[in-house]
Amino acid sequence: MDGEIAEEHQSRPPLSRAESSAGMGFFSLPFERFSRDEASEWASAFTLLDTLETYFDSRIDLLQRSLAKQTDKLKLRAEEALRIGDFKIRTPSGDALSKDFEREVGKFRLKVQTRMTSLASAWQSAKVVRTREKMSFFYGVHSLLISALLFGMAPEWIHISYTLQALYLLPMRAYKYKKRAWHYFLFDLCYYVTILNFIYIWLLPGSATLFTACYCLSHGSLASAVITWRNSLVFHDSDKVTSLFIHIYAPFTFTVIRHFYPNAESRFPALKELPHLQPVKALLFSGLIYVIWQLLYWKFVLIDRRKKIESGQRTTSFSFLLNDKRGVIGRALSKFPPQYREAAFMGGQLVYAILTELPAACLLYDSPRWSNIFLSFIFAVSVWNGGGFYIEVFGRKFERELEALRKELAEAQSRSGRSSPTSGLEHEHDETPEIQSEMGSPRLTPREMTPITATLVGASLNSGGAAGVPNGDAKKEQ
Repeated sequence: MDGEIAEEHQSRPPLSRAESSAGMGFFSLPFERFSRDEASEWASAFTLLDTLETYFDSRIDLLQRSLAKQTDKLKLRAEEALRIGDFKIRTPSGDALSKDFEREVGKFRLKVQTRMTSLASAWQSAKVVRTREKMSFFYGVHSLLISALLFGMAPEWIHISYTLQALYLLPMRAYKYKKRAWHYFLFDLCYYVTILNFIYIWLLPGSATLFTACYCLSHGSLASAVITWRNSLVFHDSDKVTSLFIHIYAPFTFTVIRHFYPNAESRFPALKELPHLQPVKALLFSGLIYVIWQLLYWKFVLIDRRKKIESGQRTTSFSFLLNDKRGVIGRALSKFPPQYREAAFMGGQLVYAILTELPAACLLYDSPRWSNIFLSFIFAVSVWNGGGFYIEVFGRKFERELEALRKELAEAQSRSGRSSPTSGLEHEHDETPEIQSEMGSPRLTPREMTPITATLVGASLNSGGAAGVPNGDAKKEQ
């Protein structure tokens, strides 16, 4: 069959140029297709091609007409501009060129400033904030999941996860705090201990003294800060996620190194020298490390930067706690004379650090079970604080929205009552419930009714308008 078609194609005489152009001119002029040769019988069968050609030719013709109209309009505008404007060539002077250059530079600076302002406002817009919160939530949940999987499947990767997350979270914390003039908080003990932890893990894994100090401080001051500073497991808040990471991941890492790391002595040789921890020596080592930090903090922050702190340009943890009259530490420091408050604060911190390190030095180092219970308790406190944050913050927000909606419904019902006082009597015995609900409900369009609004409106209609009572009556009913 294919051979017959090929032979027929070869035996057919070639078409002339006019015939080929008439047969293949899909996008020719409108009336050119009617001048085709009647002898080309094969082309008459392609009615679909003729229909498509007619369709596209008409569309192209319309497009050409619209383009011609736009071209004519542009020509008219150009001619008007030539008639109105003065296009005589003038040779500008040096002063004129400098003024024009300064004017253009000023316009460019204004555009750049406007663009930066718009970018800053866009960064603080609600949509961008929601996106950042979603990203923080995504990161927090996956950090918890990956940490749990590593603990169960590959505990030798926990210290690597600790390092990688710190390389992301700590620079972000430093950037945000510097931008808000809060960077003096970065000199607190928790960041100092975090740096010491990484020095031990990656530089001095064979130092028994440094391991003892890092273990005790991580399980003491850092872990207890989850309770004292009320760290919360709030996934959508990157600042709270970072704070919880700093205070809970350090004791988690050193617990894994001490009790669950396979062949830990080969990776961390300091463990060979510390089969058991001597509490007195451990507290002395950690206390010495703490005193070194306290002296550096006192010299750099409280002495060299005293003017900025007293003027209010910078804020430190000491000034924050001292001015917090509602907190326990603020009330205790306010009882001391002003000249002794710094010494009292530093001494109190030292006593607090030693007391919180006692469980680590006396119990946790030798007991994997109690170490698990300790970490579970600290994590449970952060979860409890996070649950309280969600319930209290979002609960108050919902309560405010609910009160505003009740006021709106009460005002709408009062307006409808004043406009038609007998509407309820006229339709009291009406057999059509849709008319009653329409007359008795406030005029809210379906697009304006949120799910909360729809629920309250339905409750108002079913209870005869009880949802629209004033605030005082509503509180009495509650």
